[in-house]
Amino acid sequence: MRWLQNLCKMRIETFVFNPIMENTYLLIDEGSKECVIIDAGCYYDAEKVRLSSFIENGGLKLVRVLNTHLHLDHCFGNRYLTERYGVLPEASEADEFLLPIMKSHCHSFGIPLNEDYQKLGGYLKEGDVIRFGESELSVIEVPGHSPGGLAFYCKADKVLFSGDSLFQGSIGRTDLDGGNFESLIHSLTKKITTLPTDTVVYPGHGGTTTIGDELQYNPYL
Repeated sequence: MRWLQNLCKMRIETFVFNPIMENTYLLIDEGSKECVIIDAGCYYDAEKVRLSSFIENGGLKLVRVLNTHLHLDHCFGNRYLTERYGVLPEASEADEFLLPIMKSHCHSFGIPLNEDYQKLGGYLKEGDVIRFGESELSVIEVPGHSPGGLAFYCKADKVLFSGDSLFQGSIGRTDLDGGNFESLIHSLTKKITTLPTDTVVYPGHGGTTTIGDELQYNPYL
């Protein structure tokens, strides 16, 4: 199995951050040492230091900060990364309305937030390609959990970063602002479960799974 892993150009590091136990992904192009972050959820100072120390001690260059969606637990660290590295976050324009109400959402979850939200530096949409070094991610729009939900797919490495749209054995909740159950099911069945069954899914919370396993065992699909 190790020789197969060495064929992949992209290395994936997972960090579990903040009180909601969100998965932050650091994707590293091994050849160039360029990296991107998906869903910077670092909330506590120690988490921010842990993430930046990993980047800097590894001699990595952060080139993009991507968001699958803009719920609070997935973008706590955006402001920190912008201030430290000068890299502005990117997400769907359809989720931008969530940023000004981030503090009120934090309050409803009992999580103090004493800083302003970080504005986006650009918008992502279906068909966009994120390039870093020799690695590529394709943007897939998956509205439902939020209006602007996105997934990031690496065809070469057969991996998908699903955000909170698809979990191991479950799907994202749709009772938050702009959520829609029918839209989420449509997104999953028309765009996500049509990917190769051996695609490894890295969700916004919990452990990894595969498209094949979800087609077989996920009661929503």
